Amino acid sequence: MDDILLEAKNICYTYEGENTPALDHLSLQIPRGKKIACMGSNGSGKSTFFLCCNGIHKPDSGTICYDGKPLDYSRRGLLELRSKVGIVFQDPDNQLFSASVFQEISFGLLSMGMPENEARKKVNEIMELLGITPFAHKPVHALSGGQKKIVAIADILVMQPQLIIFDEPAASLDPLHTDLVHKIIDLAAAQGITILMATHDVDYAFEWADQILLFHEGKILSTGTPQEIFSNEKILQTANLKPPTILSILKHPEILEHYRKELRL
Repeated sequence: MDDILLEAKNICYTYEGENTPALDHLSLQIPRGKKIACMGSNGSGKSTFFLCCNGIHKPDSGTICYDGKPLDYSRRGLLELRSKVGIVFQDPDNQLFSASVFQEISFGLLSMGMPENEARKKVNEIMELLGITPFAHKPVHALSGGQKKIVAIADILVMQPQLIIFDEPAASLDPLHTDLVHKIIDLAAAQGITILMATHDVDYAFEWADQILLFHEGKILSTGTPQEIFSNEKILQTANLKPPTILSILKHPEILEHYRKELRL
């Protein structure tokens, strides 16, 4: 079990006023140091599970263990957990609240009791790494959508977490910022940080992920390598997903021939 960083055991969660559970006896394991893509249709339970992972939601039943220990929902326990498990929300406006970029990125460190001089050094280092030093004293609300996303990631990276959860990190981004965000995610993974990412991009997931978690109706429909998941047509149909382009081309030679003719033109 030493290689399992986070484990959900039979967890259930129902939002107030709803009859259908968002999570319905969900069980899964998150291996340490892996890149894991969470996929499934909207409403399948991905975001709710993410919010359970760092204690924003507490399951109605079942247990979530981090590093082999059940989550501690005391104020101190949650503060410690959130220094290890960070979430980058799909909409950065739901995450950013400080007046300036520098204040935003330093908030978590100062809340943990880090001396101001040490916090300033770490914030400057992460801003330099992500190329946002010129925005240090700019109001957060004045940033572009792509810039806000980078600042939201800096918020988490500066805490040096063991697990980072990305909920649709490229949503609403232009191609330039999408590429930049993906490079930052790869940089974090290269440092040994476990990455859990919700995405609808089957081509990206097939290329990027070590493992796929397929959510469906609040449960885990299937888990496996990208090759295993995307080669199973029945599972893909249930999850309302299409196979990656490369697998479609390999399975249907006529598609490849079409592209060859287009290129000859």
